Amino acid sequence: MQLEFYGAADRVTGSCHIVHINGRRVLFDCGFIQGNRAAQALNFEPFPFDLNKVDAVVLSHAHLDHSGRLPLLVRRGYKGPIYAQNATCDMVEVLLEDAAHIQEEDARNANRWRKRNNKPLVEPLYGVNDIKAVFKQMVGARYREKIKILPGVKIRFRDAGHIMGSSSVEIWLKESDLKRKIVFSGDLGQYDSPILNDPENLKRADLILMESTYGNRNHRSRDETIEEIGEVIKQADKDKGNVIIPAFAIGRSQDLLYILGSHFKQWQLDKWQIYLNSPMAIEATQVYWNYPHLYDSEATRLRKDVDTMPRISNLHMTKSAAQSKAINKVHHHAIILAASGMMTAGRILHHLKQNISRPECHLIVAGYQGRGTLGRQIVEGADTIKIHNKEYAVKAQIHTVGGLSAHGDQADLLRWLSDYHTKPHVCIIHGEQKAREGLSEKIKAQLGFDTTFGKIGNRIDLANIGGQA
Repeated sequence: MQLEFYGAADRVTGSCHIVHINGRRVLFDCGFIQGNRAAQALNFEPFPFDLNKVDAVVLSHAHLDHSGRLPLLVRRGYKGPIYAQNATCDMVEVLLEDAAHIQEEDARNANRWRKRNNKPLVEPLYGVNDIKAVFKQMVGARYREKIKILPGVKIRFRDAGHIMGSSSVEIWLKESDLKRKIVFSGDLGQYDSPILNDPENLKRADLILMESTYGNRNHRSRDETIEEIGEVIKQADKDKGNVIIPAFAIGRSQDLLYILGSHFKQWQLDKWQIYLNSPMAIEATQVYWNYPHLYDSEATRLRKDVDTMPRISNLHMTKSAAQSKAINKVHHHAIILAASGMMTAGRILHHLKQNISRPECHLIVAGYQGRGTLGRQIVEGADTIKIHNKEYAVKAQIHTVGGLSAHGDQADLLRWLSDYHTKPHVCIIHGEQKAREGLSEKIKAQLGFDTTFGKIGNRIDLANIGGQA
């Protein structure tokens, strides 16, 4: 009975872990590796494990750094079930379809340049046809439904409060007389966030696989963050510029629309044209609407009385490429939400090309920016950036607001851990080195739990850990 690490162990993206039990293998997540070109190139490499020996896949949630390589897994031969919470099954369909379109578009764009320069042509990582097989293999489950997926392996999804359908996964393992319980935290959300419930506090585990994206710092309060967004919009009004918001299509976009609607009169948003320029975000918003039983109490009340739901009369849902291009003709008083959130691909790149060099424009960075991404370069103060092989001066005003992150901060992570009745061993993953180290120190000092760090290629022998859960 062992746990092995293949991704998101020493970085934030590429979540991928395997449990070995009774001669079987269970894969937890199969996500994109995101970042600079060198990091992204790793997605094209063969899997570092024998995928023909994987017997089941369990998916914590739909974000691409957790789900993005599932089409490759299936295309290269995996034929077994992919278990996920029901809403996650719907969200995965939205994200993977969008990812496939982006892969195909990026390959076409690259090949135009390569053809002109007599370079070898490239193939997309996968295409739209590849993702259809993934959906056929997905098996949905409700929260708190305990299911047996293999001999000696039972799982249960619990609400992680990160995005719709996101889960922490309880895993019960039995091999001969050896019994262990693992909890895979998945990505945990902030407490008291709009729309979604708080992360469910669990009680018992021998080992916790613990995410640490914000393990060494705390967010600004949500009230302070909302006030800052209002001030940015007010200043952009005076400057007669646009407000550009790179927004993760699932979670962040829905939160931002909720906030804009709630402050429509206060921020005088009737002066503006507001664009949700992301087909994926538009589809994801519909998925949110389809799962009202997963809302928190405030959103449930608003959902029941739709007339009280915050309205945005000047909101434009732009699905087509022609509609997207037309936005770039608007030079002031446009608030543009577009994916991707880390500015690595998608329609946001076209809006950056039009606005990043204009001092009167404002860029709101409202989420985590992975190491090596374009968003990280901008946040760290780059004077110039490269988009589609062309240099652009960064002259727009940059605002980093942390309170809207879909990830819990250090205080949230410790709050979630503090409810365990046992003293589990905590294996820290899904974070950069400083984040992992900062969280480890706090866990030891405040909770007295033993900690280790996951490392790609390493195995943990579960017989040597726990036995009390």
